[in-house]
Amino acid sequence: MTLRVYNTLSRTKEVFEPVHPGKVGIYLCGPTVYDRAHIGHMVGPVIFDTIKRFLVHAGYDVTWVVNITDVDDKLIKRARERNVSMEEIARENTQDYLTNLKGLGVDQIDQMPRATESMGEIIRFTQALVDRGYAYAVEGDVFFDVSKAPEYGKLTNRTVDALQGEGGEAASKKHSSADFALWKSAKPGEPSWDSPWGPGRPGWHIECSAMSHHILGETFDIHGGGLDLVFPHHENEIAQSECCHGRPMARYWLHNGLLKRAAAGKVGGRAEREKKTADGESLTLEQIQQATAEKESRSAGAGGLAAMIERFGGEQIRFFLLRTHYRSTVVFSDEALTESSAALETFYRFFERYQRVTGQSFYDLPIPRTRTAGELAPGTDPLLLEVQRYRTGFLEKMDDDFNSGAAIGDLFELVRLLNKHVDKHQLEDAAQPDPTHVAALGTGARALRELAALLGLFLHPRPAAPATADAERPLVARLMELLIELRAAARQRKDFATADRIRDALGDLGITLEDRKGGTIWRQL
Repeated sequence: MTLRVYNTLSRTKEVFEPVHPGKVGIYLCGPTVYDRAHIGHMVGPVIFDTIKRFLVHAGYDVTWVVNITDVDDKLIKRARERNVSMEEIARENTQDYLTNLKGLGVDQIDQMPRATESMGEIIRFTQALVDRGYAYAVEGDVFFDVSKAPEYGKLTNRTVDALQGEGGEAASKKHSSADFALWKSAKPGEPSWDSPWGPGRPGWHIECSAMSHHILGETFDIHGGGLDLVFPHHENEIAQSECCHGRPMARYWLHNGLLKRAAAGKVGGRAEREKKTADGESLTLEQIQQATAEKESRSAGAGGLAAMIERFGGEQIRFFLLRTHYRSTVVFSDEALTESSAALETFYRFFERYQRVTGQSFYDLPIPRTRTAGELAPGTDPLLLEVQRYRTGFLEKMDDDFNSGAAIGDLFELVRLLNKHVDKHQLEDAAQPDPTHVAALGTGARALRELAALLGLFLHPRPAAPATADAERPLVARLMELLIELRAAARQRKDFATADRIRDALGDLGITLEDRKGGTIWRQL
């Protein structure tokens, strides 16, 4: 199997070949921490956390960097509104961001440089561009001279004339309207740092060029970010870095789709498993602007992500974000999150079933850390031959531009296969189940654990539902016991129509019934 990734720069899928064999450097643009994190901020981190897990499993030594922009016009404005320091705004919101990353299981980040801690690198980088004739200083400001960058616009496939730069107060100082700020002179009362051009602070784009260069080098493997960052941020990063160093900044540019509100389809259904992703489409500036306009606004979950994680569960939200191919738009709604939670119940119920059969927790199964370690030796066992087929299919889909949305379909098929194996051989009901069939079930469960771990799923037991003081809960339990008794009585007298009606009506209310050897239990999804 060969890993291929879609490179925004070439607008094609390319075979992945790292700059240094066996090693991979990834830089993902992080947040500007002027406000609390919302779910849109989590799309990139969840995707690239999964990408790193997959690359490590494939045998690569991966370094993943996510920056924090903690100096910016928006932070300064928010600090003035609240009458506190910019540092306090940044500290509060950075901690909120980190807490939410943890809640979604994003724990693969190796370094998180902050702009305010990287001023030395930023100033040296800017000075190098001035010395090489690619930038010019005017009254304490420093601008990048776009006319000196012959390949400017290659990421968005537009000419310089079509890519107009920022305006504002600095526009009159520029040689061209397309030029952009590397260093901004300080205004009274603003945070500032000393520089060869006077007190000031960096422009947005130079921060990422300087920090990625300092940690990953002049050319690294993967630069990631949301589709809305293609222009101007990533276009300007390329111009700065490649003019400064005379070589490509990143070998592959990966851009994830953005979040917008809409209705959701059935999770794990056939339509989702067969979903295709269009390839080879030219990325136009109009598409970028449209995607930016459609991205999920801060009004949806702004400052409420922690509450959303508490309500739906971090694993459920992570699963929701990964069920779509990373380059596609993520469809967001409370209904979609609820449906994701319900879909995961298929796996949670299997884990409980596995423990009843084997006496062992699914979460205690060892996780193969590499492809080689996870390989099966199925022999002629029909179950393990099928398990091997789904494992191969999952890895092939992930090798095809990290297609987690399609790979998740194989996880559903795999858990269905294992459940059928339990039913076929009555492993849950037999007094002494056949050890050969139990062993095969264990091998299949280990494969499921391996593949799910690549998506960052099912690494830890699901937290128990919080206890509630709601006085109606005991009543609900008693009513359910009554309905179960009525259904059992209907089945005993062979009134299957009534029994099925009770089961189906409860299903419409989000309640499932599970008939077991020791009786029937109910679950609310």
